[in-house]
Amino acid sequence: MRNFVVLDAPSNLGLRPPAPGTVPGCHKLAGALRDQRIVRRLGAAEGGVVVPPRYDRGDWREGDGVFNAAALASYTRRLADRVERHVRAGDFPVVLGGDCSIQLGASLALRRIGRYGLAAVDASHDFRHPGNSTAVGAAAGEEVALATGRGQDDLTDLEGLKPYLRDEDVRFLGIRDEFADDTAEPAALGMPVVTVGELREHGPEALGGATARAFGIPELDGFWVHLDADVLDPTVMPAVDSPDPNGLFPDELVALLRPLLASPRCAGLNVTVYDPDLDPDGTAGVLLADLVVAALGRS
Repeated sequence: MRNFVVLDAPSNLGLRPPAPGTVPGCHKLAGALRDQRIVRRLGAAEGGVVVPPRYDRGDWREGDGVFNAAALASYTRRLADRVERHVRAGDFPVVLGGDCSIQLGASLALRRIGRYGLAAVDASHDFRHPGNSTAVGAAAGEEVALATGRGQDDLTDLEGLKPYLRDEDVRFLGIRDEFADDTAEPAALGMPVVTVGELREHGPEALGGATARAFGIPELDGFWVHLDADVLDPTVMPAVDSPDPNGLFPDELVALLRPLLASPRCAGLNVTVYDPDLDPDGTAGVLLADLVVAALGRS
């Protein structure tokens, strides 16, 4: 049985404010899932909290690069220290975010250890960078680009380890069919992209298994799974910053995740972007906790 360790990474540094004078509420994700007894249900060890810096964009303006960059760099290193320690010990970290920028911590940690892949289960590819957009700023929409070495050096080249991920070691799963035109660049770079429609056509369990096997090449030491709650359809998961229609349903997502997370090559999991402030009755949080527990084989 795998030794799960639940580690909180409640950072919202990578998202834009939902309204002037406010901060994104996804930093409450970890607390909400803990309220659903996720640590006990997983039979997990307690990994504690990596406390993020204060959310403060200061006098940042469009065109200034990634906001909160210094805070993100500092947090990425500290989160990487914790993830690295657990992975080296043979633990399976379950990292509760937080926004998608926490993926940089996992990517840096694994880059210190060796060469790892990434299965990004997400509604969008988070591949915005200066080469394809003039709207760079929010790292939560840019973390895969940053991890593959695209963007400003104070985030892409921490510890001189650029890139944390090689292009060919990234897989995107669950991208909305409506965003297919935006996937041309990553696909051309050798990053396979599987849309919701393709998952349904071929079967999520089959594609999850095929992806896990693709990470079995001897050049790789393993892979990490990044789960963005917005991959779910907003009829079941409205509590995200971008609730785009035509997403996956819970049974589809569990079927996709199970073979990935069960692979002995899988080093850990991030859970991101669920915002309890957008879920006043808590039902979406209950669903997300149930889904993670089921996907990790503890239902």
